[in-house]
Amino acid sequence: MSIPYTEIEKAIGYTFRDKSLLQEAFTHSTYANAHGGKDNERLEYLGDAVLQLVVTEWQYKDDERANEGELTRERQKLVCGDALDDAVESLHLQKYLLVEGGRANVGKKTVSSIFEAVTAAIYLDGGYDEAKKFILRYAVFKKSQSCKNPKGELQEWLQGRDKPRPVYTCQKEGKDNAPVFHCEVQADGKTAHGTGTSKKQAEQTAAENLLKILSAPQTRKK
Repeated sequence: MSIPYTEIEKAIGYTFRDKSLLQEAFTHSTYANAHGGKDNERLEYLGDAVLQLVVTEWQYKDDERANEGELTRERQKLVCGDALDDAVESLHLQKYLLVEGGRANVGKKTVSSIFEAVTAAIYLDGGYDEAKKFILRYAVFKKSQSCKNPKGELQEWLQGRDKPRPVYTCQKEGKDNAPVFHCEVQADGKTAHGTGTSKKQAEQTAAENLLKILSAPQTRKK
């Protein structure tokens, strides 16, 4: 089975000379085991190294005052699984992954691995500069909040005060290839909203907004 090369290339902003690299980047091991061909695990390994280098270079130039320890800790946040998940979901790349036996056969890391595999494929096809352009254009690492967990923080805030769990309600709008999610979260008599290109992103934004409301001095209940 072939993937829609032109559609994916349009999404990522890069046209491949060697289409087999793009095919490999979207081939999960379950599919390769069942139908033959290369899976994307070796590309994932290479892409992780390229991503680390690009991010490290960007950090080094962006923050001249940070020391080695600070840069290392920040880099861990910038290239974490959640950050890469958001990048993949914002590009809607996960739907192109070739998987055998259904999505239940893939783990959580599979989504973030797509970004690393595509990075490596671009690197091999077009060189470091093209891979760097892709990472800087689409990775969400510039938002150092990517790996924070507002939903978890909100839950902890409520549990620490013996409050009920928050209730999330989400609605999807737009086309399947460009969805927008609107989420409402309610807890402790307060309500907040959030939007995003994925349900997770919208829920996290809503949770972050509600946490700000609940933790503001004027809204604390004695």
